[in-house]
Amino acid sequence: MKLIKVIIFSICLLTICLSCLVGCSKVPAGHVGVKVYLLGGAKGVDNEVLGVGRYWIGWNEELFLFPTFQQTKAWTKSTIKDSPEDQSFIFQTKEGLSVGADVSISYTIRADKVATLFQRYRKGVDEITDVYLRNLVRDALVLASSTRTVEAIYGEGKSDLIEEVKRIVSQKIEPIGIDIDMISFIGDLRLPKNVVESINAKIAATQKAQQRENELREAEAQANKRIAEARGIAESTKIQAQAQAEANKEIAKSLTPELVEYLKAQKWDGKLPQVSGNGSGFLISVPSK
Repeated sequence: MKLIKVIIFSICLLTICLSCLVGCSKVPAGHVGVKVYLLGGAKGVDNEVLGVGRYWIGWNEELFLFPTFQQTKAWTKSTIKDSPEDQSFIFQTKEGLSVGADVSISYTIRADKVATLFQRYRKGVDEITDVYLRNLVRDALVLASSTRTVEAIYGEGKSDLIEEVKRIVSQKIEPIGIDIDMISFIGDLRLPKNVVESINAKIAATQKAQQRENELREAEAQANKRIAEARGIAESTKIQAQAQAEANKEIAKSLTPELVEYLKAQKWDGKLPQVSGNGSGFLISVPSK
C-alpha cells in the first residue's frame, strides 16, 4: 500500500513537472507566430507558421512573434527610450570627411514571408532590426556617401543620399520579406563646426551673387522696356507724319484754280475792303472775320 502511494506521488510530481515545461501561448492580432523545434531531427528546420490564436508550446518548442503592421525604429546619438545608447551612424564623404547622423526606419513584415525571414536569420524581430537591418542601413550609407561631396550631402543632395540608401536596403531585404516604407535622417547631419561655417559662408556668397545677377537682369529688362517704349513712340510719330504727308499730297493734287476760286468765294462775305486816306497814303480796313 505504501508503495502504491509512492508511485502515485511520483506520477503526480512528474505531471506537475511536465506541466511546468509546457504552456499555452498566444499569437495576438496583427502578428504571425513561428513555432520552432529546439531538439530532434526537425531542430530549427521544420518550423510551423501560426496565425492568430492560442497554442500549446511544449518544452521542446519556442514561439517567435513577428508583427505584420508597420514598425518604426530610430537609431540616434542621444539616449532616449527607443535608443538607450549611442546608435547613430558615422560615414565618410568623397573627401574623406566624417559625418554623423541619426536615422529612422519604418518597415513592414509580409506575413507570407515570415518563415523565409526566420530561416534566414534564426532570430526574433527585435534582433533582426537592431543587428541585421541596422547593418544594412550602415553599409548603404557608407556606399552612397563615398561618391558625394560634403557640400552635396549637407545641402539639397541630402534627400538624394537617403533615397539611395533606401533603394539599396530595399533591394537586399524585400526579397526575404521586409518592405521598407521609409528611411530618413532625424535632424541635421553632424559636421565639424569649421566645415559648417565654410559651407554656410559659400552658400551666402552664392546667394548674394545670385541676387546681384537678378538685380542686373531686372535693371536691363527695365532699360529694354524704356527703349522699346521710346521706339514705339518714335515709330508712331513717324507713321503719323507719313500719313499726314500723304494726306497733304492728296489734298494738293485735288486743288485746281477753279476750286481755289470757289473756296475764296465761299469765304467772302460780300463786303469790299474799306479804304481811307490821310494825305500820305491809303489805309485799307480789312474785316477781322
